[in-house]
Amino acid sequence: MATLEAPARPQINIHAGPFKNEPFVDFTKEENARKMRAAIEKVRGQLGREYDLIINGKRIKTDAKIKSLNPSKPSQIVGIHQKAGKEHVEPAMNAALAAFETWSRTPVEERASLLFRAADLLRERKFEFMAWLVFEVSKNWAEADADIGETIDFLEFYAREALRLSKAETPVQLPGERDRLMYIPLGVGAVIPPWNFPCAIMAGMTVASIVCGNTVVLKPSSDSPTIAAKFIELLEEVGMPEGVVNFCPGAGASFGDAIVAHPRTRYVAFTGSREVGLHINKSAATQAPGQIWIKRTVLEMGGKDAIVVDADADIDSAVEGVASAAFGFQGQKCSACSRAIIDERIYDKFIEKLKARVEKIQVGDPAENANMGAVINEVR
Repeated sequence: MATLEAPARPQINIHAGPFKNEPFVDFTKEENARKMRAAIEKVRGQLGREYDLIINGKRIKTDAKIKSLNPSKPSQIVGIHQKAGKEHVEPAMNAALAAFETWSRTPVEERASLLFRAADLLRERKFEFMAWLVFEVSKNWAEADADIGETIDFLEFYAREALRLSKAETPVQLPGERDRLMYIPLGVGAVIPPWNFPCAIMAGMTVASIVCGNTVVLKPSSDSPTIAAKFIELLEEVGMPEGVVNFCPGAGASFGDAIVAHPRTRYVAFTGSREVGLHINKSAATQAPGQIWIKRTVLEMGGKDAIVVDADADIDSAVEGVASAAFGFQGQKCSACSRAIIDERIYDKFIEKLKARVEKIQVGDPAENANMGAVINEVR
């Protein structure tokens, strides 16, 4: 009996050098400030457009919508998004399962190459992506730069890690045996990122999944779906196959809960609040009818971060560190300093200096590069 063989794939030679962090943009240089202002004006002209669900590469519209608003100017619509509901769970899952059959067997070099191409293209459009963050989540220029720089870092780092892990060797080779160690894709992952690093964490969890051969149903935060839509457009532009990432903004209580509970969901990658994370953990731990595996969960939740300042510390440096950590991006980070533990011998002096430093923080429109913009929504 003749057997059908898949057509040979072209050889991809990747000569990636050592990983290096993406450098920060120096906005004290007028050229960079000019580029940022130009990007802000370009993006300002694109605000308010409508974005579709993307399932198996097909654009889908829904009756229900999600409006992404500029926190600093709530009357300004950043993007209008289709709202995925429970009825979209099966189509998204089926698309991801079908894509998994081929994507999981795609050579790791090809998958890594997709990430490297995405990193190159994102570098070219860095200022434009930063501008989207300024409008959608009220990040100032430096915070937006850090977010997009970290996104590039994730693309570069995870591509290299996938290549490294593909060459893993067994730590012990017993006499007379020929053992192999292989990392294999799991299946379909539900990726549920937060709004506070809406490009970096969203992209990081997504590309870490797909470079390993998994496929994804992505439910971005309803507070920041536009930057996720722009990133998916970029992945499509560099050649991501249909169904590998399915873009499904929607409510956590409907679409989110349903995709977590689905029996074919292999794992859940989540970053957000402790309350939601524990809810996901409980749901994922409950075996659904037809589920044949134990779901894995990767849950990054919030905490209470402290800075300890001893009596022999450089007080001015400590004051700057506490002020930056506590009030950077309006304090909306899991790494934000929410407690300062100060040696009583320097307490009064420290508080006096910290008060003076905080009073210098400029509150205003991040499009004008104010130090502090608005919190994400009225609930906050």
